[in-house]
Amino acid sequence: MEKLKPKLFSVMKTYSKEQFIKDVVAGIIVAIIALPLSIALALASGVTPEKGIYTAITAGFVISFLGGSRVQIAGPTAAFATIVAGIVAKNGMEGLVVATILAGVILILMGFLRLGNLIKFIPYTITTGFTSGIAVTILVGQIKDFLGLSIVTEEPLIETMEKLKAVFSFIHTINWQAVLVGAVCLAILIVWPMFFKKIPPSLIAVLVGIGMVKGFHMQVNTIGDLYEISNKMPAFSLPSFSLATVKNVIPDAFTIAILAAIESLLSCVVADSMVNSRHRSNMELIAQGAGNITSALFGGIPATGAIARTAANVKNGGRTPIAGMVHSVVLLLILVILMPYAALIPMPAIAAILFMVAYNMCEWRKFVYLCKTAPKSDIIVLVLTFILTVVFDLVVAIEVGILLAAILFMKRMSEVTEVEGWKYVDDEDDPDSLSLRKVPDHTHVYEISGPMFFAAANKILGITLDEKDHCLILRMRSVSAIDATAMHSLEELYEKCKKRNIQIILSHVNEQPLHVMQKAGFDKKIGQENMCVHIDDALKRANELQS
Repeated sequence: MEKLKPKLFSVMKTYSKEQFIKDVVAGIIVAIIALPLSIALALASGVTPEKGIYTAITAGFVISFLGGSRVQIAGPTAAFATIVAGIVAKNGMEGLVVATILAGVILILMGFLRLGNLIKFIPYTITTGFTSGIAVTILVGQIKDFLGLSIVTEEPLIETMEKLKAVFSFIHTINWQAVLVGAVCLAILIVWPMFFKKIPPSLIAVLVGIGMVKGFHMQVNTIGDLYEISNKMPAFSLPSFSLATVKNVIPDAFTIAILAAIESLLSCVVADSMVNSRHRSNMELIAQGAGNITSALFGGIPATGAIARTAANVKNGGRTPIAGMVHSVVLLLILVILMPYAALIPMPAIAAILFMVAYNMCEWRKFVYLCKTAPKSDIIVLVLTFILTVVFDLVVAIEVGILLAAILFMKRMSEVTEVEGWKYVDDEDDPDSLSLRKVPDHTHVYEISGPMFFAAANKILGITLDEKDHCLILRMRSVSAIDATAMHSLEELYEKCKKRNIQIILSHVNEQPLHVMQKAGFDKKIGQENMCVHIDDALKRANELQS
């Protein structure tokens, strides 16, 4: 069983001075990358800029310290932006804090209950669909700042379609100076990495944006024009819990927890392939829970593993959780010393950074590839999850996506489950074929193939019975599993046979179906002597009953 032990405690046994230096360098570089991203993601989430830094400091440190991955870097991510903005709009910052703490508790419970592997039951089509949908919502949400629009509404705009409608309604207020700053910053973000790999393009874009606005006295909104900037250290604050608040935010808490689990474990899998390691999924869930609780108590927002920052950590030599902890400490120093200067950052520069974040996470190539190659049912799940994420929200998208995926999966499974009468086919390659076997008179043999569950249980009742029959043999070598509904159908078939004095004989019942039958007492009903190991034994038993 997987250990519930942080990776930090394991890697420190062989830790060296050389690796410490590499981890410190990687931590500093990742902190520089995380600074503009944390501010941008905080603004996209509808909270003040420093809360993104608080999240990267507190949650980033705790998740690295307790985490199940060697190189995971945690902090605010784009996946949470629309969710957080919605919670803040509905329930205020207090509601967000309560939802994040509850999500942290759920994640810790998931870890202790060893549910780390259950994340693989979320279909790939759903994760791709909502990831692409989130990317679109982020992009739409930043059009206003990129174009410098003056949008005036009675209520704050939360829904993506409302924001898009407002963009078209107020497009006449476009600020061409803002467009110029945004376009230059976006060009830097695209072109810079082609020539300079070491220096983060987002940092250069921010500096150039500040230089343009201040140097040319451009009339462009900056962070300082719209928000108050604080360089105070994160302070502990316990929210006031009430039953009404908990009831309001519990659905959001589950969404945060599920999304944090999915994204962090996906990031761990990617990181494992980069450093040839293996993460501890359950310990990672516990760390994510503890990190989110800490973030909420110190004024932050939900956090999870960030794939881009984790990859940057690996590429710059980080190989232990020390790098993630250094990244948090460096951000703390930046917060205290440099945070007031964040007021100078132009909003179009922030929008350009988030445009790139949206593009990098949209995975449009994977989306198109799935649409071309996947089965129709999977395409339906993919597209519907994407549309629901954009038009409604992530909660609705995940709920409907998983439900639809489950229904379509059950439909496919029911289609491959067959209950067929034996046909005399001479197959010399199959030692279990009917060749050279004699079926006793007044005996019918049916072969059941595939899992027997509620969607396919009615096929058992489709077995035809003849008044002249004395025995019915059910060959179950290809039945891997059976559920309560199928078991009920078997019992109904038994009652029909009993009324007509037909004896049911079972052949080659596998372990799981046998356990279900024993628990239901079905083996005693038909008699242990009629539970045969092999088809030859079942035919022999039928012959005995005839004589």
